[in-house]
Amino acid sequence: MTTQDAAARHDDRWTVRVATLDELDARTAYEAWRLRQDVFVVEQECAYPDLDGRDAEPTARHVVLLDGARDGRVVATARVLDDGDVQRIGRVVCHPDVRGSGASGVLMRAAVEVATAAAPQADVVLGAQSPLTGFYGRFGFVPDGPEYLEDDIPHTPMRLRRRPDGGTGVVS
Repeated sequence: MTTQDAAARHDDRWTVRVATLDELDARTAYEAWRLRQDVFVVEQECAYPDLDGRDAEPTARHVVLLDGARDGRVVATARVLDDGDVQRIGRVVCHPDVRGSGASGVLMRAAVEVATAAAPQADVVLGAQSPLTGFYGRFGFVPDGPEYLEDDIPHTPMRLRRRPDGGTGVVS
């Protein structure tokens, strides 16, 4: 999926936008990083450098979920990074107003599609907050190492393994 393909993808409620940092308009970028700050730094009380330089990498893709019922407000976001031998999904976050609405599933399906389009045969990895391993498991991710603490929150490394033909073996 190219950024242009995803930019106009809609369902009944959500619009998925995929873009590099340079392709994001200023308001969308601001809302995405504000959402990350509000949830990770304020709600979850994790003081960490969210703006770590990776958002600006030329191969970094930002998956942004816009709410059509609320004037296109950013309600969820994730980023997909190219780590060479794997694609990495991170900074997955939904606004509290849309939790439980299906928004997170739309976001994750789009993020996996973006990772797959970038490197069809590369595994996709993420660091899941441990209580969410079941959620990520619905997309084919499996635990891939011991649990660890990040900002005093238990996390589990997870991996979506690819078959040699580029498929996942996951039926969605």
